[in-house]
Amino acid sequence: MTRDVAIVAFGQSEHRRDSSEFSEVEMLMPVLHAVLGQVGLTTDQIDFTCSGSSDYLAGRAFSFTMALDGVGAWPPIAESHVEMDGAWALYEAWVKILTGEAETALVYAYGKSSPGELRDVLTRQLDPYYVAPLWPDSVSLAALQAQSLIDAGLTDERRLAAIAARYGARTGADDYVVRPLRRRDCPPIHDGAAAVVLAAGDTARRLCPRPAWIRGMDHRIEAHSLGVRDLSDSPSTRQAAERAGAFDAPVDTAELHAPFSSQEVVLRRALRLGDSVAVNPSGGALVANPVMAAGLIRLGEAAARIHRGQSQRALAHATSGPCLQQNLVAVLEAS
Repeated sequence: MTRDVAIVAFGQSEHRRDSSEFSEVEMLMPVLHAVLGQVGLTTDQIDFTCSGSSDYLAGRAFSFTMALDGVGAWPPIAESHVEMDGAWALYEAWVKILTGEAETALVYAYGKSSPGELRDVLTRQLDPYYVAPLWPDSVSLAALQAQSLIDAGLTDERRLAAIAARYGARTGADDYVVRPLRRRDCPPIHDGAAAVVLAAGDTARRLCPRPAWIRGMDHRIEAHSLGVRDLSDSPSTRQAAERAGAFDAPVDTAELHAPFSSQEVVLRRALRLGDSVAVNPSGGALVANPVMAAGLIRLGEAAARIHRGQSQRALAHATSGPCLQQNLVAVLEAS
């Protein structure tokens, strides 16, 4: 890396079970205005804009173009979009700044899961020839992963319950959804949006008293076929962490994108996180899980702790796909 790049602002919407009274634009605009207001920038001072969302959630092609109304039609902008969680949009913006193509970037992500059956919608991510025709939903696949952990002796239902309780498990959530996962082990369904502002070098220092410098970031993917993977482990997370420099020095905070309690077990092992690390002080995806924004929120929450002086070196993780198929790891530092 030839340039220092930092997250200088982060904001997110209120996460709702049903936001049918709001369009994507109405959900996004307050968040975008808030993050730009934090650093005193206007849209014409943003060199690059990148977003993450999913047309499958919206049920229409190129739905992200409508959300651009939230950014504004004037002045013209340099813009890109990823059909992924916003964490991957942040990665693209980071690379754009590293290459000298931009000095500042606005990254945002949003998702409205309430209009459809999320468990069914997410089957469209699966191998279209051998797996998707069977319609295994996202919770059933996560349960398969949880059972593989239990069979390997790496966890049990009591320890999964303890993880859920740490995040304030919902009352009356003891019934099974798909064994061995109970309702408390599964993420809530939320609509929501998030945004961050990135800046390089002296610009970041001018905009933010305590920037969260991105010291490394990498993302890796597991094999598409679930049958050739060891679901109790996440080699792609480990490799992304190595390439991002996560193991070069201790971290004090880790924001993990673990929608299911069992996935926190996998990620803690892959990332070598000890008890001294504050894991998901924000509550994580078991508290709020707006699909396509939850991963970006992990980076934003880690950065916000650095902004507030609560962390010196933080790790942020984002995932996409079934059973932790794709994983991104970033290392953030105060200086």
